[in-house]
Amino acid sequence: MESDEQDSLLEAENGQQRQQPYGIHSTTSRIKRRVKYYIPSTDWIPNYSLGLLAGDIISGITVASMLIPQSVSYATSLAHLTPTAGLFSASIPPIVYALLGTSKQLNVAPEAALSLLVGQAVSDVHKAHPASVLPVATVITLQVGIFSFLLGFFRLGFIDIVLSRALLRGFIAAIAVVIMIEQLIPMFGLVDLEHTLHPSSTIDKLLFLLKHTPENYHAPTTIISFSTLFILIFARSAKNHLKTYRYLGWIERLPEVLVVVVLSTALSSAFRWDQDGVAILGDVPIHQGTFFESPFHHHTLKHLKRTTSTAVVISVIGFLDSIVAAKQAALRFGYSVSPNRELVALGAGNLLASFVPGTLPAFGSITRTRINGNAGARTQLSSMVCAGVILLVTFFLLPLLWFLPKCVLASVILLVVWGLMLEVPEEVGYYYRMKSYADLSLCLLTFFTSIIWNVEVGIVVSLIVSLLLVVHRSGRVSMVILGRIPGTNQWKPIDENSAVEDEEDGVLIVRVKEATLDFANTGKMKDRLRRMELFGPSVSSGARRGPRPHPSDEPQRKEPTTIIFHMADVEYVDATAAQIWLEILSGYSARGVRLVFTHVKSEVLETFERTGIVQMLGREEGFKRDVAEAMEAVGQDRMASRAESERSV
Repeated sequence: MESDEQDSLLEAENGQQRQQPYGIHSTTSRIKRRVKYYIPSTDWIPNYSLGLLAGDIISGITVASMLIPQSVSYATSLAHLTPTAGLFSASIPPIVYALLGTSKQLNVAPEAALSLLVGQAVSDVHKAHPASVLPVATVITLQVGIFSFLLGFFRLGFIDIVLSRALLRGFIAAIAVVIMIEQLIPMFGLVDLEHTLHPSSTIDKLLFLLKHTPENYHAPTTIISFSTLFILIFARSAKNHLKTYRYLGWIERLPEVLVVVVLSTALSSAFRWDQDGVAILGDVPIHQGTFFESPFHHHTLKHLKRTTSTAVVISVIGFLDSIVAAKQAALRFGYSVSPNRELVALGAGNLLASFVPGTLPAFGSITRTRINGNAGARTQLSSMVCAGVILLVTFFLLPLLWFLPKCVLASVILLVVWGLMLEVPEEVGYYYRMKSYADLSLCLLTFFTSIIWNVEVGIVVSLIVSLLLVVHRSGRVSMVILGRIPGTNQWKPIDENSAVEDEEDGVLIVRVKEATLDFANTGKMKDRLRRMELFGPSVSSGARRGPRPHPSDEPQRKEPTTIIFHMADVEYVDATAAQIWLEILSGYSARGVRLVFTHVKSEVLETFERTGIVQMLGREEGFKRDVAEAMEAVGQDRMASRAESERSV
């Protein structure tokens, strides 16, 4: 007996010992899963397959060869900064993103549109403070990093579904026109004259080109610029045609931009185009002594207020473009991405980049991401390879670009603009074919306000309009009027089934088709219910097509004596919505209308009870299991009322 008890005690002790390691193991596994979730590189780096290495290296080199001239162009021609601003932006944020980002193909680097926004802010500050160019770019990148990180940290990544794609398309179209006009000035060799006359707005610069180009253009610069542009367009068209052949698929990886930049630099050096008046890149200091510098200095933070709006716009637009590119790549290669973790990764990358003075904000690109995937990228290692190649060029090969003509960089940017402009007619045509006039109007509003005023004003106005449209569209409770299917006790929406008959006079059955009722969508419920009382199914959700009745029209229904609310779809009612319900029901009660709720969930019933609705209507009289039971109760009440009338007579 004693040995049995001892054995039992030993088994219990062994069980406790076994449970303790199990608990520790469970906690450790959970922590590891969380770490892998929030830091994806801790998952893909240890499990990296060497079979993916060749594709990642080739894709990294391919994208780098395209990014190097593009980044230099964006920094010098659009942002009015040094070439290294673009190169560091194309190398530092991608490394951070590769460690924290969820997309395997997204390529993070400076963007033409966002660089233009930085350039406009730099120009505005430069007029008053000529020595403040680098601090302005730095403080913008710092704020972009903070805003993006906080948006992701507080799980606000849903903004990608709130803001309209039409807004983004209008913005891209406006950016294409603005950049085209900006770059035509150096392509015609009119930069010095522009600095003398100072045309400010896009329209002023267009008028400047029309007036001064015929008489003041610089012939060598113009010839080099447009020859380069035509060669690039021809090379891109030839690539798109030849890559369809079986043995010429490799031609898609040919970096025509890099080839043109190298050749034009060599020709400029050989024939000394600079002596003919062609502007060249010249010396590019790397600032090795102050490579990293804290952005939290007075000379940087003093520009905080005047650049905050620009940083907010860049954060929103950059994220929209990035998440579209990331989702397209995820759908193509069969994995998922998290908008919130994307925001955190992009924010962290820009935050680190702001410690390098003058670095541009960096976000993902649909075009580069597609090229990255086509070239063989299957993991984030491709971004690291791309960043490594760009850093090597920055520190060791940049002096070789001394004789690079600046007009060639303008031509490279115009090639990007050419691709953007080709997408616009298709998008506008799509909205027109779909008769989506609200989206078309938003697209045109963004475009014209950006052209007439500036890009920042256009985006802010369109963001406000877009959010107002979202509030307007979501601020309506979906409701339908139910009718009985003949010969049954089943009810269907009157406007969905021609066999459904309307109920007898005096009874209105309304089904509320919303999972959640809150302050936003119940605000106009009283007015919608009144219109349904007067005009019936023609104003309910899903009604037949045709002219909607005007409030001044004659009513099409008699005033109801009973309203039955079918609440099967409603899962939650917040405090404000419950208060609005109480006000609506009190108004009906004052008019002598009987009110009955059916299919009410327990949580909704508790809310109605706390609000006082249950006490006002009565639990037995005002709440029934289903519509059939409610109709039976209404019929009994009518019979009782009729009998009472007969007795009184």
